[in-house]
Amino acid sequence: MANVRGTHSGLCGRLGSPNRREGRRRHPTGGAPGKWLVLAAMIFLAQVALAQGKPQVTAVDPASGKVNASVTLTGENLGKESVSNVFLSDDNTDFKATVVEQAGGKIVMKVPQVKPGDYHVSIQVGDKIFILPLRFKVQ
Repeated sequence: MANVRGTHSGLCGRLGSPNRREGRRRHPTGGAPGKWLVLAAMIFLAQVALAQGKPQVTAVDPASGKVNASVTLTGENLGKESVSNVFLSDDNTDFKATVVEQAGGKIVMKVPQVKPGDYHVSIQVGDKIFILPLRFKVQ
């Protein structure tokens, strides 16, 4: 008997198939998609590692007050080794606040002598002042 090619999925139907896997070698990392996944994971982990020591202020309590009132900034990495000064900032000037208490998770400051109005809270890290998206209203 001779083998006749038909519609069945036997050996004869696969011999000439362009999808056969013989002779193909797979890259041990899974090919190009695997490389991109590894690269993306490395970038993500690098960003997380760099952000760990960065000071972050997450809240201002209370959100408004008078000159010389105590205000608490809470967040992460706010110790003296990270944050050297705190300011209330308008569009033109940074007004230095007096720091009463400072620890890793909070800073207590006195509202500086400024006119009533809305101010951004700013922190000094090294020689740079970072204006935060948090606001404080001086009454």
